[in-house]
Amino acid sequence: MKILFLCTGNACRSQMAEGWARAMAKPGAVIRSAGIEAHGLNPRAAQAMLEAGVDISTQTSKVINACDFDALDLVVTVCGHADEHCPVVPARIRKIHWPLLDPASAEGLTADIETVFRASRDDIRDRVQALLIEYDCLNPAAAERLIPKR
Repeated sequence: MKILFLCTGNACRSQMAEGWARAMAKPGAVIRSAGIEAHGLNPRAAQAMLEAGVDISTQTSKVINACDFDALDLVVTVCGHADEHCPVVPARIRKIHWPLLDPASAEGLTADIETVFRASRDDIRDRVQALLIEYDCLNPAAAERLIPKR
């Protein structure tokens, strides 16, 4: 399975999705993220993920280009702007959209902003887990370690 998570700036939501998918996917899955533009990795996104046991600090912000579609099975857009401005995806590639709110737009006290990032992180985790289950790509041992019991 080859998945690309696409966002406007590849700074936050798509980076978190890439991190979760890499952490929970079966070996051999190819997981990437990119943006319509490259805004750099958001440090709050990296911190929220680290708190959950996934280190995305070495991931880089990348711009999508036509050659990225050559070896993909699935494109997941994680914001409306990316969904609207995504290059045309070849018919053989499935494209789905997750209308995620941008935690980087949160305002207020530091604690409030961190709460928004954690909520976004957890929503993305749940969506990635469901996606990997749907595609029979979930590594149960890895998911067990990362998904809190409810």
